[in-house]
Amino acid sequence: MFVGHFAAGIVGKIACPRLPLWPLIGASQLLDLGWATLVMAGVEKLRIVPGLPGSPLDLYYMPWTHSLPTALLWSAVAGLLAARWWQGVPRAGIVVALVVFSHWLLDLVAHRPDLGLWFDSMKVGLGLWNLPQPEMALEMGVVALAGGGWIALRKDQGLAAGPALGFLLLLTVLQMVSLVSGAAENGVQMGLLALFGYGVTMAGAWVAERRDKAAIHR
Repeated sequence: MFVGHFAAGIVGKIACPRLPLWPLIGASQLLDLGWATLVMAGVEKLRIVPGLPGSPLDLYYMPWTHSLPTALLWSAVAGLLAARWWQGVPRAGIVVALVVFSHWLLDLVAHRPDLGLWFDSMKVGLGLWNLPQPEMALEMGVVALAGGGWIALRKDQGLAAGPALGFLLLLTVLQMVSLVSGAAENGVQMGLLALFGYGVTMAGAWVAERRDKAAIHR
């Protein structure tokens, strides 16, 4: 699950239009932002296992970002910070918290059993990764549905559809690049690639909205 997570950020934008898109996109991948950082630091661990169906990643130790208790904690803290930062935006904290937690729910569908219900124990995962074509269809499908809702929202606001379409194209390109580029050779490379991909996506979300404020006040 890669670009499918960003659909939750787009849905958050639809639910709370006054929130900027780029932090919602970051919120949708907050658990992986933490994971990439901790993997590079050697705190959380993975193995690259060529031949595994769908994804070569064996995510055998990530209790501080992808267990159920810590996912709930990350979501709650992000929601509290968002509520404080955007005090004038109703539901900002709730929306951000739900977007963050959506990551764990989508991973539950896609991952093999590597998500701990209690830190590093009682691991669950439905394993849609093992069926690459259905998993890809799910990812691109949820992005398309969320993108359609976002374009409809922009039209209601008198905003052009072009920036949204450009952002959706960026997500499609990133997904294709992730498929053909192959896996990293170790955790540090994987972490760096992940942070780069998420940074590019958040920057793309910022660019997509950079002229909207001026357009609204014309």
